[in-house]
Amino acid sequence: MRFTYAEAMTRLELYAPLAQAAEAAGYTSMTVADSLIYPEVSDSTYPYTDTGDREFLAGKDFVETMVMCAHLFALTSTLRLTPFVLKLPVRPPVLVAKQASSLAALSGDRLGLGVGLSPWPEDFTAMGVPWARRGKRMDECLDIVRGLTSGEFFSYEGEFFSIESMQQRPAPGRPVPLLVGGHADAALRRAVRKGDGWMHAGGDGEELDRLLSRLAEIRREEGDTRDDFEVHVISYDAYDLDGIKRLEDKGVTDCIVGFRVPYIKGPDTEPLETKIKHLEQYAENIIGKVGA
Repeated sequence: MRFTYAEAMTRLELYAPLAQAAEAAGYTSMTVADSLIYPEVSDSTYPYTDTGDREFLAGKDFVETMVMCAHLFALTSTLRLTPFVLKLPVRPPVLVAKQASSLAALSGDRLGLGVGLSPWPEDFTAMGVPWARRGKRMDECLDIVRGLTSGEFFSYEGEFFSIESMQQRPAPGRPVPLLVGGHADAALRRAVRKGDGWMHAGGDGEELDRLLSRLAEIRREEGDTRDDFEVHVISYDAYDLDGIKRLEDKGVTDCIVGFRVPYIKGPDTEPLETKIKHLEQYAENIIGKVGA
């Protein structure tokens, strides 16, 4: 089992020392949140909270995801970063491929590219991208990012994108893992068909069990027998050793853990020292004992 430290919507000056503390404590990865805009007026709801309220985002600072990755990679040496998740179909895939290749090459292949569909129609409008057929657009973006991050000449002809043969350098030392987020059946199938893993966005244990069972079923249907397929989940089971074993038995490879609820209105006032204490205590009590 690998462990990912999650912190979001906190003060900008805390991310670097938290990444360094997580690395020192033995976490494999740290998540990096993605948010493009906060519209003043919106009828949209957030699909991963009980109420659908999105006001917790108001006034929060979000450094652009790839910029934050570059910042944190420069200040760490072993920590992997997993965007959670980059809203891929609203972005030009050729640019995303260039950013991902560059980050992977500069960091020693420490990028796990978490990607997903934005739940906000306003993101699509702001970026000049149609909301309709966004799933198909997402599929094409994944194909293009995978093709161009290979470092080889690549061409593509699809419904939304047409790319003459081109090459992007530098290339990563190994393929950038594409980790697909989302709870819809189409997202699970996309993770298997187009990705190298799946990222869970949270929810109760019963729903997680259903999603894991469905993911396993889709993998069987698709004939997917990869040993390195990644399954990243958020679960209360991750906070005790017996729970870790239950998650492993269900095919989970990476536990995403955090130590406060980020979906709160107003600023995060928790001191840096408290955050570091929490992540270090978890590392001592759980990470250090897994497999011991």
